[in-house]
Amino acid sequence: MSEKNGPSVWQGFKAFLMRGNVIDLAVAVVIGAAFTKIVNSVVEGVINPLVGAFGTQSLDGYSSCLKGPCTGTGDSATGVRIQWGSVLGATLTFLITAAVVYFLMVLPMSKYLARQEARRKAKESAEEVIEVSELEVLKEIRDELIAQRGSGQDRS
Repeated sequence: MSEKNGPSVWQGFKAFLMRGNVIDLAVAVVIGAAFTKIVNSVVEGVINPLVGAFGTQSLDGYSSCLKGPCTGTGDSATGVRIQWGSVLGATLTFLITAAVVYFLMVLPMSKYLARQEARRKAKESAEEVIEVSELEVLKEIRDELIAQRGSGQDRS
C-alpha cells in the first residue's frame, strides 16, 4: 500500500528526454562523430602526404629514444621510446578540426546573428519613429479639436 507522491521514474526519464537540450546534445554527438571521420580523412589524405614529403607519411613513426638501445617494434621493442609523432598527429588533427569548425560554422553564424541583431535594432528604431510621428499627429488633432471647440463656444 504505497502512495505515489511524485512523478514516477519513467515520467521523470521521459521529461528528461523531451527537454530540448538533450536532443540538441544527441544531434551534436552524431554530427561530431561524422565530422571526425571527415577530419581524419583530410589529415590522412592531405596533411600526412605533405609531411611525408619531408619524412614519412605516418606521423606515428616519429619517435625519440629516451633510454637505449631502441631496437625493434611492438612486443619485441627494447629501450624507452617517446612517440612524439602520434602527439604531433593528434595536435594537427585538433588544430584542423578547430579551424574548420571556426571558419565554416562559428564565424558565419556569428556574422549572421550580428546582421539579424542589426536588422532588429533598425526595425525597432523605425517603429519608434513611426510611433512618435503618430503621437505627434494625434496631439495636433487633439489641439485642433480643442481649438475648434473653444472657438465654437465663443460664438454663443
